[in-house]
Amino acid sequence: MSSQRSRLNLVIVQTLVISLMLALLGRLFYLQVANSSVYQSAALSIQSRDIVTPALRGAITDSAGLPLAMDRPGLAITVDRSAIDKQPDKGVAVLTRVSNLLKIPYIDLWQGTRLCGELPIGSRSGCWNGTRFQAIPVTKQATQAQALVILENSDVYAGINAETLPVRSYPSLEGELPVHVLGYVGGVSENDLNDPTKGFYRNENVGKSGLELLYDKYLRGTPGIKTVIVDRKESVTQTSENSKPIAGDNLVTNLNAALQAATEKALNKAVRSSRSMGYKADSGAAIVLNVKTGAVLAMASWPTYDPNMFQKGLTVQQAKDLFSEATGVPALSRAIQGTYAPASTFKALSIVAASKAGYSLNASYNCPSTVQIGNREFKNFEAKNEGKINMETAIAVSCDTIWYQIAYDNWVRDGGLSPKSNLKDYFFLNAKEFGVGKKTGIDLPDEAAGRLPDRNWKLNYWKANKDFFCNYQKRAQKKDLTPYLIAIAHENCVDGYVVRAGDAVNFSIGQGDTLVSPLQLATMYAAIANGGTLYKPEVARAIVTPTGKVVKEFTPVVNGKIPATSSDLEFLHRALRSVATRGTAAGLFANFPVAISGKTGTGQVLGRNANGSAKDDTSWFASFAPSDKPQYAVVMMVSQGGFGASVSGVGVKDIYTALFGVKGNTVDPAAAIFPASGPVSTIPKIDTKSAVAKKAKK
Repeated sequence: MSSQRSRLNLVIVQTLVISLMLALLGRLFYLQVANSSVYQSAALSIQSRDIVTPALRGAITDSAGLPLAMDRPGLAITVDRSAIDKQPDKGVAVLTRVSNLLKIPYIDLWQGTRLCGELPIGSRSGCWNGTRFQAIPVTKQATQAQALVILENSDVYAGINAETLPVRSYPSLEGELPVHVLGYVGGVSENDLNDPTKGFYRNENVGKSGLELLYDKYLRGTPGIKTVIVDRKESVTQTSENSKPIAGDNLVTNLNAALQAATEKALNKAVRSSRSMGYKADSGAAIVLNVKTGAVLAMASWPTYDPNMFQKGLTVQQAKDLFSEATGVPALSRAIQGTYAPASTFKALSIVAASKAGYSLNASYNCPSTVQIGNREFKNFEAKNEGKINMETAIAVSCDTIWYQIAYDNWVRDGGLSPKSNLKDYFFLNAKEFGVGKKTGIDLPDEAAGRLPDRNWKLNYWKANKDFFCNYQKRAQKKDLTPYLIAIAHENCVDGYVVRAGDAVNFSIGQGDTLVSPLQLATMYAAIANGGTLYKPEVARAIVTPTGKVVKEFTPVVNGKIPATSSDLEFLHRALRSVATRGTAAGLFANFPVAISGKTGTGQVLGRNANGSAKDDTSWFASFAPSDKPQYAVVMMVSQGGFGASVSGVGVKDIYTALFGVKGNTVDPAAAIFPASGPVSTIPKIDTKSAVAKKAKK
């Protein structure tokens, strides 16, 4: 029995050993034969280096094919790390000479030629994302004299060379510089490289903001890749792959370079004019839309900046200035990212709400100097008593007190402080359908949604801030605990979610917590002009290959319809025209040869500036023209700019002057930016070199 058991154990052990041997042999066959290509590739990747040649980036043009952004040849001074690393001092002497020649601080030069992996995390600003086997550009703005010094003294500048490389440029052929629309490009970040879905290579330039970012996949093209195999001493032993770069596609926009330049000029002039009147005028925006399609024909934001500085290399101070409150945060696009109380421009929306609530737009209403709402007195603008006037005149002269009474009446009907279950909320719901509090969907990144301060917003805001309101006794200084402030704080703590009478009346005239961007307001007025259609504003017109083939066309997209009846729209067209003929903008557009319809707005702003001064009013002018057959909507806003008519209204008039070719009191069709029929919709042929050359000859 014992020998049989021993024999059985031996068989089991032998079987186990044979099984293990077969498994090992099978795995070895899988690794060395069946899957050898995968592991061979992995092994090669450990000792391979990719040398990336960026593709020529596609141009961004205006609607006529004029380049707004393009790649041009730049004279670069480059450093060969594989050469200078072999020098006894690791290139210190030669980099010092280059530093002196180019007038670049040595520390910046040294940092820019270090591989990012060589530097500790947190100290990699300006490092080189490529490999040591390709030329590292330390400047793309070299002069011919500097390049000749290096080329003629190769023994002194060993490992240094001069060559041409593509540089992103913004030619500004008509004087335009729509940087907030175009955006800028920059080197690939480590986060980009670690995201496999992006497929970026080191040493590529990619879009960082604006159109450059949103349409990067079309513009970037395909870089050329040269893969070299190196030994453990980092010496190149062979080349395993070599592909040539493929140029990116071009982006044709709806912008018009001449109109863009005129819009930027008008906005800058309005800001300067406001400051000359004593206002702070800290920022502004202006927009021109095609009311029939939603196409963005021009878009300007102030303050602005030069995108070319990203190619030269940002200094620490320049980077800070872009986002500094002291410089006005130039990086922020006020047109789509800035939000402001729309003030009296909002009354065009309130007209539709009042009509839905049953108020006749043909009736007359009292416009007293003040209206008492609860224990608070609400004043008309400049406390004027206009008497009994019809609604068209009320829009023309911008009466506030009519709206206080209508909004208060509707608030009471809805239950006041004890809201009914079947709320009508005409003003809130009407504004929502106009697009207040909702992004327009423009093809630019980081658009702001604005704010619709309806009942849901009030409730959510109260929930988020209840603890802060209720803690007023602990956080407030003793001198601030006045009976009035205590009552306000207690009210916000207990039932701050309730829509009060003051909220309702302020909302009706575009004040209080209501916020819109200049673009949102422009789309609303475009919808009033075109018969009620809210279009998605679109900057892009088409994607075109370098050979001229249209890859993609962008056609108008409808976002919705405003809740106005045909009679509401007819009334609005008459009333907004009256603003320019006998209302708040009459003095501005007297004898102007193009019929303009619009609305002034002067928005009150709470709070104080950094220097302690009270904030000035926001200046607005929203409009469309020609009044009888609208083609364009033009909106301008100047933050802390003062009165709507005297600042933004003047700026809008300047834009229309350029748009229609106004000279004195007549229109010169030859000087107009577009033909009488409106913007041309055909896609242009793109020849950036010829366009630049023609402009240079002029």
